[in-house]
Amino acid sequence: MRAEKWLEEDGLTLLEGWARDGLTREQIAGQMGIGLSTFYKWQKRYPQIAQALRKGKELVDYQVEAALLDKALGGDLRAQMYWLNNRRGDKWQEHPREKSEKDGDEAVMVLVDV
Repeated sequence: MRAEKWLEEDGLTLLEGWARDGLTREQIAGQMGIGLSTFYKWQKRYPQIAQALRKGKELVDYQVEAALLDKALGGDLRAQMYWLNNRRGDKWQEHPREKSEKDGDEAVMVLVDV
């Protein structure tokens, strides 16, 4: 299989669509009729391929993000929790991330001998 087919407009459109549809790298390589190592080589060698895959993935990510935001703003508690845990995890995670010494807070362990 030669890469030229995938560099044409129709090929790039297919790649973008497969990425948008959520196919894995392995699945896309299979659809292209190539092995995974060739898939990675082609992404490096042909920026058009990498760009089409990125564009497809970004498009659907933005659509899902917008849908999640709509639900959160509409009062869906689970969507609100998910949004805040991921976007504002420093304040809203159930188990807040521990601050490092760089943050100015040192962890102190107290052992009590009974």
